[in-house]
Amino acid sequence: MTNDRTALTRSELADLLTEAAQNVGGIPAAEYPTAAARSYLHPVLGPLAAGPRVITGLNDRFEGFVAAEPRPAGSAGLFALASYASALGWLTESFAELTSSVDEICTRVGIPTEPSAPIVAASGGTERDDGFDFAFSALELEAVRNAAEAAGLAPDDYVEVLSQSLLAAARITDACMEISSGLLDDADLLREASDRPRLGDDPGSLPALVRSLLARMEATE
Repeated sequence: MTNDRTALTRSELADLLTEAAQNVGGIPAAEYPTAAARSYLHPVLGPLAAGPRVITGLNDRFEGFVAAEPRPAGSAGLFALASYASALGWLTESFAELTSSVDEICTRVGIPTEPSAPIVAASGGTERDDGFDFAFSALELEAVRNAAEAAGLAPDDYVEVLSQSLLAAARITDACMEISSGLLDDADLLREASDRPRLGDDPGSLPALVRSLLARMEATE
């Protein structure tokens, strides 16, 4: 891309965003072989393995994008640049959070604890400190016990770290789907017949991902 001598067309810019959306959208579905002793990490290992590769690829394309000669200019080029940069920053932040969550799980598993009382099958949910309710059938209970034994954990401890892993997986999935959707929305806008994206003072003229990030910032204030 750095050897291009002509500016990227609107269609090429849209294709760039679409490709990024497809790569990001595929992260939650990534699979990674999980040993029985680490089965509680299965929900996050696929995304955890795929994420860095996607981020590296997006970053390489982004660097080529901004280094191209002539450099991206005009409303379409700046629009695509803002969308792509927002996606890359958001994804990088999301994976930092995922990594932190996995570190916490690993730390939790590695800390010696007093033996926990075994979980029991119940007709109703059993309230836990983390706010989750669990109710196991006899078959599910046996599966949990077997998985916990293979992981060298008490059943209650296994359920706790598995629930944390599932929550972390849900968060990175939500982030990837929102990023991917925003990139596709921006790509569609670039493909419109008009000469340029709707730029101006109206917040609706900003790329979808930029608007999403601004909304998230306002929500945390």
